[in-house]
Amino acid sequence: MPKVTFIKDGKETTVEFEKGKLPYEHHGLPESFLDVAMNLGIPLEHACGGSCACTTCHLYVVKGEENLSEPEDKELDRLDTAWDLRTNSRLGCQAVIKGDVVVEFPMYTRNYVQEGGAIQLGKSDQPDEAKKPAEVRP
Repeated sequence: MPKVTFIKDGKETTVEFEKGKLPYEHHGLPESFLDVAMNLGIPLEHACGGSCACTTCHLYVVKGEENLSEPEDKELDRLDTAWDLRTNSRLGCQAVIKGDVVVEFPMYTRNYVQEGGAIQLGKSDQPDEAKKPAEVRP
């Protein structure tokens, strides 16, 4: 059973799945990072629905790159538009998992659908208490 570790803001979440047993909901390619994340409750943004039309599911492969499918031209072309592209960048909707792998969420993503092209920060430097919404008074 492949083991996938997602790292976001320094916090690790590890999940396992049995090959061929996940229900396919058309979230990217079957058994891609996005498909696994959606099936196992890991929030991985995907503005285009996993159709390789954006870069909101952009991830950095920390370990286990050899346990992923080879990137196809359409993924490489789309990655060229990703914020902070690196040699270990992959799109979560296109990279199919074949074995144990560790990935990290980038600090920034661009989501033209939800933010109108604005930059979304992946990590805040505010303490958790400061993130709470302000109390509304009449």
